[in-house]
Amino acid sequence: MRVILREDVPKLGKTGDVVKVSDGYGRNFLLPRKLAVAATETKLRQIEHERRVAIKRREKLAREAGALREKLEGVAVTVAKRVGDNERLFGSVTPADIELALAEEGHKIERKRIKLDEPIRSLGVFPVRVTLDAGAEATIKVWVVAK
Repeated sequence: MRVILREDVPKLGKTGDVVKVSDGYGRNFLLPRKLAVAATETKLRQIEHERRVAIKRREKLAREAGALREKLEGVAVTVAKRVGDNERLFGSVTPADIELALAEEGHKIERKRIKLDEPIRSLGVFPVRVTLDAGAEATIKVWVVAK
């Protein structure tokens, strides 16, 4: 019996795999627990179509992420913060502050995509990583100046 796995099954396969199992294992274990569905021609065509669509979607996301990476690479934004003695900031520069500065420049980036290795607590220029879709990453410069 051929089945299409709906969930990962240890020692059998991953979600979406078409595997051959014994009739009893398929009918008595996999199908009742909804771990798999019977692999009919219609289902196989549907799965293949969904795979092609998913591949196209991933390729499109990768192209868009690459274009956004090219656009963001080398961008410099300025964040103005209040400064105390010894040019130390009151608080720190957060991803939300960088998100606002990028929005003012016309770049719409979610704050969860902005990665700070450590909090920015002083004046100066700092490289900041921005993660994008499809594993792409861009580095922007953040200028922290006194308000």
